[in-house]
Amino acid sequence: MRQKLYALKPEFCSVTFSAGGSTQDGTLDSVREIVGEGMRGVPHLSCIGQTAASIRQRLAIYREAGVKRIVALRGDLPSGYGMGSEFRYASDLVAFIRAETGDHFKLAVAAYPEFHPQARSPDADVEAFAAKVRAGANVGITQYFFNADAYFRFVDELKRRGIDTPIVPGIMPITNSTQLLRFSDSCGAEVPRWIRLRLQSFGDDTAAIKDFGADVVAALCERLRAGGAPSLHFYTLNQSVGTLEICRRLGWAAA
Repeated sequence: MRQKLYALKPEFCSVTFSAGGSTQDGTLDSVREIVGEGMRGVPHLSCIGQTAASIRQRLAIYREAGVKRIVALRGDLPSGYGMGSEFRYASDLVAFIRAETGDHFKLAVAAYPEFHPQARSPDADVEAFAAKVRAGANVGITQYFFNADAYFRFVDELKRRGIDTPIVPGIMPITNSTQLLRFSDSCGAEVPRWIRLRLQSFGDDTAAIKDFGADVVAALCERLRAGGAPSLHFYTLNQSVGTLEICRRLGWAAA
């Protein structure tokens, strides 16, 4: 599966973890495999439940493994989890990494064009991203979305605050309607009503869902790139088919 994605010559391949960062050892193993296959592997690093000592140790391991980039995140709060960590926000993690390692790592952080579901207000959410940039983040990667206007408005809000950090749109292929709608409801990503209704109308016709989904997402990618998005970040969910089909329709991959 990865070899087919490698043929697209991505800038990097990132590897996430489960809620609370409980599989970060597995993340490292996967990153090492990717590096061994000749690609740039980028780990997601969560600070929830971590100490300064544990993060320091993880950074040393990544440096030893030749990692040059990190996606620095607060991480999802497990059910019943309080805010007892030494790191309360992702901006705290970014600042710590910079203090410990200088400019060794290029740091990507999360961005939410439709705003984080736990944000007090849209302005507070934009300011939370700005805090990560001020702490030393190099680039933002967004939560996936299907409304390009939300992305462009988010970028404009940042520019009004004097922040021109590259914001890379996160792209989610549509291959399974039930999974997409459930996941979107849980993470706060809006699926426009017309897309929901079309997906529901297909019932169990997976071929129709995939064909419709590829059309919708490819059109979104075209609009984002035409509007100045610096690049695109695909959430493959350990599958290649959806991403490859979108890229084929964009003229980036062979049939």
